[in-house]
Amino acid sequence: MSSGSRCPDCGSSELVEDSHYSQSQLVCSDCGYVVTEGVLTTTFNDEGNLREVTYSRSTGENELVSRSQQRDLRRVRDLCRILKLPPTFEETAISYYQKAYQLSGIRAARLQKKEVLVGCCVLITCRQHNWPLTMGTICTLLYADLDMFSGTYMQLVKLLGLDVPALCLEDLVKSYCSSFKLFQASPSMPAKYVEDKDKMLSRTLLLVELANETWLVTGRHPLPVITAATFLAWQSLRPSDRLTCSLAQFCKLANVDLPYPAASRLQELLAVLLQMAGRLAWLQVLKLDKRTVVKHIGDLLQHRHMLIRMAFRDGTAEAETQKQQPGGQGHQEAEDSTFDLPKRKRPASPAPLLPPCMLKPPKRTHPTPFVPVVTGDENISDSEIEQYLRTPQEVRDFQRAQAAGQAAMSAPNPP
Repeated sequence: MSSGSRCPDCGSSELVEDSHYSQSQLVCSDCGYVVTEGVLTTTFNDEGNLREVTYSRSTGENELVSRSQQRDLRRVRDLCRILKLPPTFEETAISYYQKAYQLSGIRAARLQKKEVLVGCCVLITCRQHNWPLTMGTICTLLYADLDMFSGTYMQLVKLLGLDVPALCLEDLVKSYCSSFKLFQASPSMPAKYVEDKDKMLSRTLLLVELANETWLVTGRHPLPVITAATFLAWQSLRPSDRLTCSLAQFCKLANVDLPYPAASRLQELLAVLLQMAGRLAWLQVLKLDKRTVVKHIGDLLQHRHMLIRMAFRDGTAEAETQKQQPGGQGHQEAEDSTFDLPKRKRPASPAPLLPPCMLKPPKRTHPTPFVPVVTGDENISDSEIEQYLRTPQEVRDFQRAQAAGQAAMSAPNPP
């Protein structure tokens, strides 16, 4: 018995020394809790060097865990350390993996899916702690297929019943832009292409917010939009040296992959900037195009809220406003001819602020079949009525109504 010591489980002071497989350990005699664990040598690898190891690191403990599970648990720890995550993240990711491994749908899966499961547990942990980490980063580290990873990720979230918040767009921009190799001069990076990280990040965030306000982000993968916004931010900070650089060359300089739709997102962003430039007084005299408008991105972003209201409109609201006007365009033309005023060039009407899928709806290859509108007043034949009869009473009532109708039809007409 150890004087002054108590069991941390039940609080009893009845602690005795017990010998278990030739190891000495302190055990609570009331509840059986092992207070201090002894050491022993087993068939563990360290036995060859006559090192003493604890039971928790011996083969007796590892018999309960399969070799594949032990390997994947090590991979979870290694992945967390490569990403420099806090220790609490590592513990949470390991607990998620252990829970997932007990599920029949995961335990019986293919080896490739189990390897992807390691990254899914780490990604879920980071999302729950609002740690900016993308699915593409995990797939790159694990050499995993993105489609398989996303499918396994959604399955794991559903099976474990987890509440995983979506990654904040601002955090995603900061995390993604930090991986660009543009902030330090090197033999492969000319000095004129090097940019201050804070300046480029600040302007990129403003451009992504602009894209979000003009329906260029909703329903789309964010990385192509962020890539296009980063490219425009980088060009606009030193346009004289960088306008000749293409998007593909920029991604090669930054050592990042070029997402396939990024070129389309770039053209859409430039079109929005041109619409806004047409409403800014000191830019109306310039004949701007998608190349030269980049020089004025700073001014456009500074007044973007006002310019968006001036350059874009809601299509439905505009149509209702025109209907409510008493004279419309014809009435205005009549007034101009009555007073014989010189015709002035009217400013171009603002473009509708609608999602791209509504501005350019996809063409349908097959005509939509005609579906008649059901109002509930259609006539129902007797054969169809029988399909709606459920109880014997309804059948009897229907037979009586039929007999009464036939009797009324066979009765002679009154003179």
